[in-house]
Amino acid sequence: MGRPKKKESKKADKLTPESPEDADSKISSVSGTPTEDLSYPSLKSVAPEEPAKQEDSLASLPASEIYEEEPVLAQLLVEKYEGDMVHGVYEGYGAAHFKDGNTYRGTFSEGFMHGKGTYTWADGLIYEGEFHMNFPMGRGVYVWPDGSRYEGEVYKAIRHGAGIFISSNQQVSYAGQWCKGVRHGKGTIYYNSERTSWYEGDWINGNKDGWGVQRFKSGNIYEGHWKNNEFHGEGRMRWLISHEEYTGQWVHGIQNGQGTHTWFLKRVPGSQYSLRNEYTGNFVNGKRHGHGQFYYANGAMYDGEWSDNKKHGMGKFTFKNGKIYIGEFVEDHIAEYPNFKYDRVNTPDLSGIRTQSPAGSEKLNTSRVNSGIPSLSGSYMELDISSLLDTFPEDRQMEELKQVEFAVLRSITELRKIYGFYSSLGNKNAVDNALLMTKLQFWRFLKDCRFHHYNLTLSEMDRLLSGNAERLEVHSPHAALLLRTFLTNIVYLAYHICHEESPEKNISLVDCFCKIIKENVLPHAKNVQGFLFSEPQKTAHAMLYIDRCWEIYQSYCQPNTSAPYEPTMKMRHFVWLMSDLKITNNALTVTKMVDILAHDDPSVRNSNEINLELELTFLEFFEALLGCASVYVTDDLLELNKEEESPQNEYIARVTEQQPENLQQIKPACTPEVLSHENGLQLTERSRTPSTLAYSTENLEPENRSDKWFPQLNIFFMKIFFPAYEYAQQLKEEVPKVRERKAELLQIQKAEEEEEARLKAIKEAEEAKRIEEAELEKAAAVMEAAHTAKDAAEEDKNGQLPVTPKEEPPTPQSGSTKHASGTGKKKKK
Repeated sequence: MGRPKKKESKKADKLTPESPEDADSKISSVSGTPTEDLSYPSLKSVAPEEPAKQEDSLASLPASEIYEEEPVLAQLLVEKYEGDMVHGVYEGYGAAHFKDGNTYRGTFSEGFMHGKGTYTWADGLIYEGEFHMNFPMGRGVYVWPDGSRYEGEVYKAIRHGAGIFISSNQQVSYAGQWCKGVRHGKGTIYYNSERTSWYEGDWINGNKDGWGVQRFKSGNIYEGHWKNNEFHGEGRMRWLISHEEYTGQWVHGIQNGQGTHTWFLKRVPGSQYSLRNEYTGNFVNGKRHGHGQFYYANGAMYDGEWSDNKKHGMGKFTFKNGKIYIGEFVEDHIAEYPNFKYDRVNTPDLSGIRTQSPAGSEKLNTSRVNSGIPSLSGSYMELDISSLLDTFPEDRQMEELKQVEFAVLRSITELRKIYGFYSSLGNKNAVDNALLMTKLQFWRFLKDCRFHHYNLTLSEMDRLLSGNAERLEVHSPHAALLLRTFLTNIVYLAYHICHEESPEKNISLVDCFCKIIKENVLPHAKNVQGFLFSEPQKTAHAMLYIDRCWEIYQSYCQPNTSAPYEPTMKMRHFVWLMSDLKITNNALTVTKMVDILAHDDPSVRNSNEINLELELTFLEFFEALLGCASVYVTDDLLELNKEEESPQNEYIARVTEQQPENLQQIKPACTPEVLSHENGLQLTERSRTPSTLAYSTENLEPENRSDKWFPQLNIFFMKIFFPAYEYAQQLKEEVPKVRERKAELLQIQKAEEEEEARLKAIKEAEEAKRIEEAELEKAAAVMEAAHTAKDAAEEDKNGQLPVTPKEEPPTPQSGSTKHASGTGKKKKK
């Protein structure tokens, strides 16, 4: 009979529940902001956290954490038995008292403990549940003398399947999947009774491995990939007290590779500093090292090389007033001016520093100083419209700039609110109140304000506004837009739209700007349309799939005739994509897809004609997928998915009915049948992706939990779209291999045919030679017979019988000579 049992301390370490105190200890990290000789003043350096490695002492280990098997009942001595017997064999209900003091009360079958019963060890450990042929097997409850408790599935006395463990002091509890006695699969562990420190995610052989979320006692949260209880892979760490966040690559618990570290600042009311400090680039051993960009809260930006958390090497520094310095940095200083300092309080004299301003703007800036024209909202923000001003006569340029800046200033309060509103879309849980607008949000602003109603697609607007931007950034949804860039873009688009409508008129910049603000921006801004940003709760859920969809979008973009170096996707490509992936049914037809594409774009349908040559930005592509998801996944498909999942959840729903709601999502990962395999169950890579854990009703507001839109998205992306794309990619990868194999087979076949032809030719030549030799022999025989007949005829004519010459043994001399002499003798006679 097996029972749980403590092991030696050396083997117990790997199963010890992680201590919440140790979990708030360390991560080698980026220490605060950079040393800001040329930047923002340093923030307080913080020591981020990471979960401790499993080094708890055996004294802190609950007695029930580790156990091993012991001999079965047939090998034990029964001192006393009370109960039913049949033919001298225990049968039915009974009680067995063993020699070592253990007892069993329950059902017997053919002399074995079989059925339901209770086994009590002499030291007080109790198992109550199902038995099978002397083994605890099925569902049962272990209760240890110290009060620790396990309830769930058991296989041959080992925790195996779905179950809940609670420690004796009620501090540590685990609910989830077990395999061969260790945590394995999906599960949630709480490290304290208040449940403020916990981990939810994947386990492999008792270690956090795969995708998971951990909340530390301090409130800090890590969400991402794990390996052997360490942050490893893609992940996000949030330090709530110090208002910091890192998203990117981790290696053995340390930031390594590409990532983004953000220092959030609560904006003071009335302050002009509306941004956060943020670094995006390469990390080495937790430090900024390599190429990276640093965006400062006052609007300045550095783009260049870093070394050991300092600007070092070639780089470009854009000051808050728009001036640019390009050159070498050494130990966080400009190499040419090592004593130069720059912060948000003091603005030094830049006259001694070689700077590079936007083309054509240096002359204008000098003129502004002499004329007394105020800069837009202060020196930290200037419109960069030099290329537009170049289209006007030189004597009008200053007046045009002056009037358009005054117009912007008149609307600046409302434009700031609009910028802040769209910057917050999809950032419901942001830790600060100052956000940076991305291209994805800017696209939504343009569509809401109906800029695309002027026979201009979002992709064409991107090209108009791209300037000297890199090709890869032109249509990137992650590209950031500062407030001054946002205002500049509106001026550019306003001029282009008005000029295209009335090219013959000499329209001023301020008239174009005021017209667009009055007719498009103010009436329609903040009235969010489309499938993505219309509801915050749905937006947060849809964002879980956006990165994977961006990869798919890029893979299907094709070169454009007007911009061959900027691959984009057209609407017809989207329809072909869905058809190629076979994501169509009776509900989602091609006609329905066109309706979804035309939902937010009047240019798609023109009376009875359909225009599918329009380009799609990623926003339009992703929103089209969201629309297709709500149509493709019908009620019947939702019910079918529930029926597939209900058998797996039946037991875990029963044993976790007293547990928090998020534990209801656990599903059994390994069954008793798996135990016969040596390696047990191994998680697939897909089961460890963020989206697998992402769909949980626990994260939804109460009024949204019954909304079928959420399971529709989960089914569409996780079970339909992503698998279909992966299968298509596998086929694409296999096509060259198949072609190579076919080419090899053709070469082999050709060589075999050539060899067969050669052998056939040789055989035919040999056959022809054999026939020729046979014909020659036949002809020689005919000639010999003819000579013989002729000789016989002559002898008959002379009346003499031919005398057969006596054959003599062959000699080295020619036989023909002897024959001739013999013939001569006959004639002489």
